[in-house]
Amino acid sequence: MFPSNRWLVLAIVSSALFLIVIDMTVLYTALPRLTYDLGATATEKLWIVNAYPLVVAGLLPGLGGLGDRIGHKHMFLSGLVVFGMASLGAAFSPAPPALITARVVLAVGAAMMMPATLSLIRLTFTDEKERGFAIGIWAAVASGGAALGPVVGGMLLESFWWGSVFIINVPIALLAFSVGALVLTNNRSVHTHPFDFIGSGQVMIGLVGLVYAVKEVSKREPSWLTLGFALVIGVCAMTAFVRRQNSSPSPLIDFALFRNPRFTSGVVAALVASAALIGVELVFSQRLQLVLGLSPLEAGLMILPIPAASFLAGPLTGLTLSRVGAIQILAMALALSGLSMMVYLFTYQGPTALWLSALAVMGFGIGSTMTAASNVIMLSAPEERAGMAASIEEVSF
Repeated sequence: MFPSNRWLVLAIVSSALFLIVIDMTVLYTALPRLTYDLGATATEKLWIVNAYPLVVAGLLPGLGGLGDRIGHKHMFLSGLVVFGMASLGAAFSPAPPALITARVVLAVGAAMMMPATLSLIRLTFTDEKERGFAIGIWAAVASGGAALGPVVGGMLLESFWWGSVFIINVPIALLAFSVGALVLTNNRSVHTHPFDFIGSGQVMIGLVGLVYAVKEVSKREPSWLTLGFALVIGVCAMTAFVRRQNSSPSPLIDFALFRNPRFTSGVVAALVASAALIGVELVFSQRLQLVLGLSPLEAGLMILPIPAASFLAGPLTGLTLSRVGAIQILAMALALSGLSMMVYLFTYQGPTALWLSALAVMGFGIGSTMTAASNVIMLSAPEERAGMAASIEEVSF
């Protein structure tokens, strides 16, 4: 690879990452209209939104490790193909079951690409300052793109039908594939251990079971039988997975990484920041439309301070990491995010400028947290475990 191509690599993986994360939240503003047009029930609506992140989380550990073995370029380009085709299927889904199925296939493509995006940055940028800036761009896209989803959805719904939120993925995927096939190199681990299909299945079942249990207990009237069944399945599968990995010579997840307090701090910070961002956005966007009566576009514009601040925070944080230190930035950024959310809770019925400012500060804090967390996680793992480390962080997301 020629040195001048490294910024083009960053542009390619960032564009693909933008598609992945925006699909987590783009339906927030489209959900009321989509529900009406397809006649979706409450349960179907739940699965239309949640099938995507559930399957992505379940597949990430296995596919991140697979990328280390067969090459991140191959995983990335294959994921783009799957993602583009699934986007077409989702856009023209005639009924809720078809849309749910398309969202599952979208998740497969996303899980193939997502660890590769961060791994390719880690392996392409060898200069510490450049790598910090590049990871800052990646984190800005990850947090800002997810926050921008409702805005994009609202703008598209002003002129087009709900399927347009998926159609927009296709040309971007085609362009990223065409350029990526030419400029990406197929970095992979020198180790040739076989891929652990059983372990990949165990972690997917475990994660889906545990996340489904969390979603069930959060309902106003949860089914305790369903909750108990999902929890037992999740715990048993994860226990079996941990035991299998600890005894495996080539684990999908090397739990020895968590003995490094920096690595563990980065994973926990990514989990907290992602939960805060997605949780606030989901509740906020629904309140704007269903309680305050705003249109999808109006609601999206009201959310805009969050992604704008997050996009700004990523590169700025990346440039300061080498001077301030990633762990120090993690602590300060999380504290800033928490304080700003507290201000919003006490002012959301007050002057608009006040609580919008609080949301902007929250977006900046979360963008900084994601940048520092990504840097700590990727640099605390050996190069041959880049895909593994990336998948661990992205499961948190």
